[in-house]
Amino acid sequence: MKRSWEVATVALCASLYAVVGYASYLGILTPVIGVVRFWPSVFIPAIFAILFGPKVGGLGGAIGIFISDMVIHGNALLSLTVGVPANFACFYTVGWLAKNIKKDSKLWIVLAIVEEGTLALLVYVVMRAGLLSPTVAMAYMIGVGSAILFTILYGFVWSRKPALMFAYNTGLLIGAIIIGIGVYAFSQLFILPGGLQRLSVEAILLWAIWTYSTEIPFMVGIATPVIVIGEKVIPKVNKK
Repeated sequence: MKRSWEVATVALCASLYAVVGYASYLGILTPVIGVVRFWPSVFIPAIFAILFGPKVGGLGGAIGIFISDMVIHGNALLSLTVGVPANFACFYTVGWLAKNIKKDSKLWIVLAIVEEGTLALLVYVVMRAGLLSPTVAMAYMIGVGSAILFTILYGFVWSRKPALMFAYNTGLLIGAIIIGIGVYAFSQLFILPGGLQRLSVEAILLWAIWTYSTEIPFMVGIATPVIVIGEKVIPKVNKK
C-alpha cells in the first residue's frame, strides 16, 4: 500500500470511529444502557482492517478511541494504557488473521461459534455465581446469541468469508481481555472516571464479558456485508 493512501485510510478510519462512537455514546445512533459505554462502532475499524490491512485497522482504531476518550472522559493516561492498546491489538489481529488465513474452510465458522458459545456459557456461570443479575445476563446472552445467528447466516447460509468470523471473534476476545485486565490494574493505582477505585478482581471478567458481548454482534453483523461489497469496488491497494 502506498504511504499516502495508508495515512489517508488511517485518518478516515480514526475519524469515523471517533465520530460514530461518540454519537452512540450520546444515544443518537443507539440507546445508552446504564452508565457503561456502549460501543457498537467497532465494525468500522474491523472493516478498514480487512479492506486495507491490519496496520490501518489497528492504528485507526487506536487513534479513534483516543480521540473519543479525550472528548468523553479526558483521561489520557487511562486511554493510552488501556483503550489504545486494546483497540490496536483487537483490530490488528482481525486484519492479520483475515489476511493470512488462506483456506476459507467452514472450520473457521465452527471455531467462531465455539468462541461465541464459550462466552455465552461463561455469562451463565458468572450469573449463577451471583456476579451478574439475570436481567444483565440476558442482555449479554442476546448479544452473543445475535452474533451466533449472524455467523451461521453469513458463514453457512450465505457462504461468504468463513475465516472472517474467526478473525472477528479472536480479535475482539484479545481486546476485551486487555480492557478487563487494564481497567482493573488502573483502578488499583488511580481513580477511574466516575470515581471508581480499587475494583475487585472479578471486574476483570465482568469488563471483558461486557466488552465482548455488546460489541461482537455489530462486528459480525455489519462488517461482513460491507466488506463483501467493498472488495468489489475498492482497489486491492493493501496487496503487495
